[in-house]
This record gives sequence, structure tokens and C-alpha cells, in this order.
Amino acid sequence: MRAIQVASFGGPEVLTPVEMPEPVPGPGRLVVGMVAADVIFLDTLLRSGWGRELFPRTLPYVPGSGGAGEVLAVGAGVDPGWRGRRVVVRGDGTYAEQAVVREEDVLPVPDGLSTTAAAALVHDGVTALGFHRVGAPGPGEWVLVTSAAGGAGTLLVRLAVEAGARVVAAASSEAKRALARDLGADAVVDYTRADWTDRVREATGGGAALAYDGAGGALGTRTVDAVADGGRYLTYGTADGFAAPDGEEAARRGIRLHAPLKDGPPEQADVRALLGLALARAAEGRLRPVIGAVHPLERAADAHRALAARAVVGKSLLLVGGAEDRAGGAEGRAGGAEDRPGAEEGRAGADGDGGRE
Repeated sequence: MRAIQVASFGGPEVLTPVEMPEPVPGPGRLVVGMVAADVIFLDTLLRSGWGRELFPRTLPYVPGSGGAGEVLAVGAGVDPGWRGRRVVVRGDGTYAEQAVVREEDVLPVPDGLSTTAAAALVHDGVTALGFHRVGAPGPGEWVLVTSAAGGAGTLLVRLAVEAGARVVAAASSEAKRALARDLGADAVVDYTRADWTDRVREATGGGAALAYDGAGGALGTRTVDAVADGGRYLTYGTADGFAAPDGEEAARRGIRLHAPLKDGPPEQADVRALLGLALARAAEGRLRPVIGAVHPLERAADAHRALAARAVVGKSLLLVGGAEDRAGGAEGRAGGAEDRPGAEEGRAGADGDGGRE
């Protein structure tokens, strides 16, 4: 079978297409024929060798930690009824035509939801719904979403709007800010500008009651400056490492800080519950991922380069092949024409906007 392998830590060039034996499922395992593999920024960091104390990787390894496809085979002790079912996967080694995962790592894709749309929710749907639950934006509250044109950011904008909140979206290009407006943002700011936090405070009349930081690093640290006293700050970004807000200053201002990634992987039961909710809401048309970049499996390096260049608007996926996407064809894969900004740029690698989300 075709797969992508990392034999040494480094840049995107270490993502090497290889041929590997087809896997055989052991006890409690399933083989999933991958249709689409999720590509997240964390993949690019792990490939470079970052974060091995939290996310250990033994060389050589097949990257990827999620996606969707069809169950091809099951091992001993696994319900044979899984065979032939479309499933989402949260497990390692998904940059491949086939992945071996535990039974507890899969959930069925609901009828009416395309396999690729389901793949786009494997990580970002969980992140967005989890943070939405903790942040709990209320009607009329100002909510700041940084990296607002990213996979999770677009979902957070939509969730906040649905909750009746007012959203100020921070993104690096006019196209990304236009997308945020299309998703319902009331105001947008360019966070490549030195005064961007001042502009947020002006737009919100003193600062956001709630901020979702999807950038991390220095930019994520500065995001606290755009939060009103007594507000909430939640960070999930790792593009430039973890954000490091001043805890004492935040406490003085009454700002509650939440950085779950520093605690390591979340509890499996919580992830399954959130993923199931994301899939159900998507099948109802209430949670629509923006798929902005699709690449064939062999061009995984291009997908990583585009993410590193912040050239992707929305979610990035590797289209592997395998089972037919029975719930929507090409339009289902993209979630509708209006949900495909930047798709052509994504296929080309890094032809889109540079800058942050």
C-alpha cells in the first residue's frame, strides 16, 4: 500500500512516499481504508522533532493522527458489523492508504455527511466544540477569535455567532478576513499590525469578554491584551510554540486562563463525546467545516509547506482514495462551493496568501 513515512526529523522534504505491506488487524484492531487524512499544524511540528516529551514518535513512523474512510477488516474480538462502514479515525498512521487502529478510535460517519467533511471535523470539530463549551459565549458578548480563517477558527466563529455573541475575527489577509465576515463576524482586524490589540479594544468598546487563541507563541501571548478585565482566555495554538501569558498579571485583571494542550492529550471519553457531537451537528447542517486545501497523498510535503506558510484558508486534507465518498461526491467533500475558499491555491501547494490565519 502507499504511505508517507518520516525516517528522520526535519523539514517537509522528510515526508517520503513509500510502499508498505498491507496491514493485518490484531486483536481489538480494525483496518480502515483511508479516504481522507486530516492535516493539522501539530503534524508539521512533530515531523520537525518538536514536542517529543508530550507526543513521542519513534523513527521511522507514518504521520497523521486522524481522518476518515471505510473499515476493510477487523481483528479478533471486534464486532464484525464494522466491516464496510464509513468511520472517522482518531489514531496514528493515517497518512496511508490503510491504517490499523483500535476499535475505540473509530466512530461511524452519520448518513448525510460526506466522508471528507467528517475527516475535516476529526480534530477541529473536537477542539471547537470543547473550547466553545468551556468558553460558553453568551448573547451580546464580544468574542475574539484569532487564526479565524483556520480549521478550528472558522468553526469557533460559527459557534459564537450561533450562540448570539458578537465576534471580532483576527486574520492576516483580506481574503481571510472576508471569509470571517461571511461566517458572521461583526468586526475584523489584521493581526500583522503592531496595534491590532488596540483595534480589538476599540471595536469591542474595551476588550473582548472571551478570546480564543489559535496562534500560540508571541501572538497568542499578546492576545491577552485584547481581553477585557474579568474576561476569559483560551489557547489552543501552537504555530510558534505555546503562548505564555503572564499569570500574575492575568490574575490581577481577573482574566481566567485556559491552556489544555499543556496538560497533554485529553481524556479519550471526552474526545469521543465531542467528536460524536460534531458529526451529529454536521449531519444536521449545523456545523460545516470550511475545506480550503486538498492534496493527494503523495504531496503531503506540499500540504505541510502550505500550512507552515499560513497559505491555507480553512481545513487542509490529504485525499488518499479508497472507498467512494458516498455522501455527497465532490460537493460533499468540500462542504459546498461557499465553503471552499482557497481550494485551488491549496492544491498548488503554497500559492495562496502567506501570513498567519
